Amino acid sequence: MRSVAERHADRLRDAGIADAVTTATYEVEPESELRGALSDVRGDRVYAVPMCFAHTHETLKDVPRALNRLSAEVRYCDPVGKRRAVTEAIRNRAEAASDADALVLVALGNSRDDHARTVAASHAARLRAEFDEVRTAYLLQSPAVECARYTLDADRAVACPLFVGDCEATRDRIPEQLELHRGGIDYADPFGADDVVTDAIAAAVERARETSPAAAPGPDLVADAEPVATDGSGRD
Repeated sequence: MRSVAERHADRLRDAGIADAVTTATYEVEPESELRGALSDVRGDRVYAVPMCFAHTHETLKDVPRALNRLSAEVRYCDPVGKRRAVTEAIRNRAEAASDADALVLVALGNSRDDHARTVAASHAARLRAEFDEVRTAYLLQSPAVECARYTLDADRAVACPLFVGDCEATRDRIPEQLELHRGGIDYADPFGADDVVTDAIAAAVERARETSPAAAPGPDLVADAEPVATDGSGRD
C-alpha cells in the first residue's frame, strides 16, 4: 500500500497539485500510527484523501481524529475508490488480465454499513455497458465471494479485487474463496496502481478546493465529504 501511495504522490508532485504532497499510512491504529507522519505536515490548508475503496469505521472516525491534531484548515475528501476515474482503472485491470465478457467485482464489504456496497454498485452500473455480465461480491457481507462462481451465467469470467493495493485478502482470501484453481475465472490485479488513480486523487482535491471554506478541524471532518453517488458514467 505504501508503494502505491508513493507512486501517486510522485506523480502529483510532478503535476504541481500542491506545495507539498505527503503520504501517511497505518496498519491497525490510525490515530496513533499517523501521528508521526502528520507532525511533519506544514501549511495553512491541507487536503486529505483516504487511499481506500470506500469509507470504513477508521476513515469515518479514527482518521478524522488524527487529522484534528493539525493546526491547518483541513479539507477531508471521500475515499479515492468512489471516484469515476476508478471505473476506468478497474476496466484496465480486467482487460489486462482476461478477454472474458463477464466481470466479478470483489470488495471487502462491511456488515455494519453499506459504503462498500454503494460504491461497488456504482462501478458495476457503469461497467455493464462494456461487459455482458457484471456481479458484485464481498468478503464481509452478502452476496459472499464464495458464492460468486455459482451465480454467474457465463462459463468464463474475470474477477477484479476492489482494493487499492495488494494485501492478504487479494493474495490469499479472495483467490481461495473464488476457487481459482478450478479454472473458469481469471484474476486481475488491484486497481490502485493504475495511473488514472492519480487523476482520481487530483479530482478529489480540486473538488475540495471548490467547496466553501471548512470550519476549524474537528473529529467530524467527514461531515464535509461529498456523499457517495451512483449517477452517470465517465470521469470527474
